[in-house]
Amino acid sequence: MDLRHLRYFQAVAEAGHMTRAAAALGIQQPPLSQQIKALEAELGLVLFHRHPKGVALTEGGRAFLIETRRLLQDVEAMRERMARVASGRLGTVNVGFTSSAAAHRFTPAALRACRSRYPDIELVLSENNAAEITEALVAERLHCGFLRVPVALPEGLVFETLLREPVVVAMALDHPLAAATAPIALAQLRDQNLILARRPGAPGLYANLLALCEAQGFHPRVVAEVDRMMTNLNLVAAGAGITVVPASMRGAHPDAIVYRPLLEGAQLEAPLTLVYRQHDCTGATATLIALVRQIAAQQAAP
Repeated sequence: MDLRHLRYFQAVAEAGHMTRAAAALGIQQPPLSQQIKALEAELGLVLFHRHPKGVALTEGGRAFLIETRRLLQDVEAMRERMARVASGRLGTVNVGFTSSAAAHRFTPAALRACRSRYPDIELVLSENNAAEITEALVAERLHCGFLRVPVALPEGLVFETLLREPVVVAMALDHPLAAATAPIALAQLRDQNLILARRPGAPGLYANLLALCEAQGFHPRVVAEVDRMMTNLNLVAAGAGITVVPASMRGAHPDAIVYRPLLEGAQLEAPLTLVYRQHDCTGATATLIALVRQIAAQQAAP
């Protein structure tokens, strides 16, 4: 028994006539009659009473018609779902993000837009540092991720810069540099206690900052290395030191931290980066990526 037999049976049952059903199906009447007889033999059940004016369902035929309609409806529903999966309108996308990427208004706005436009795409969100997101993509535990500076560039992953923003210096309200109104020069950090995201979590921004300091002839005093930029800011709020973060994180701890522009900020930009597997940019993942690109292009436009 296959779907063709079920469709043949339903056509005959609804037409009540072999010849009319054959015409609707676009086949000849004798082969249709043979297929119905073969179906009856397979089921061990007489499905139709034959009479001069056509056919009528037996009691068993009526029960079989109920099951046939249910099965064919299920098949049609499955076909529709698979078409939506293929077109990227249905599916699950596992999305990773760093705390600093999530702090940028773009990231939650893009995810909200996806949920609004494509309600049948399920977004499964998780927060990790950049290294963990990269590893999860390589291991195919994530479909895409939002991070700042890539920590590694494994083969097969695509890193797209969506937006760029300056960095700012974050310090406690009572810090001596907090009273400054002008941008803070990098040289002013020479004798400060710096708290930075550790190398495995964000070596790009970390390394770029150290390189700028060394170019000006000093090595900063790093008193703590942490996994995430939000942890940086928690420690800054507690008075443990100062840090440098993307400008979009200025909303954190507004009652305990002040943020000042960095004079050399143009040399230390913080990108917002989208990462995904090149060979797996299909279905719902491709839909999300296309939407993210579209929103980023709109925001970047002058």
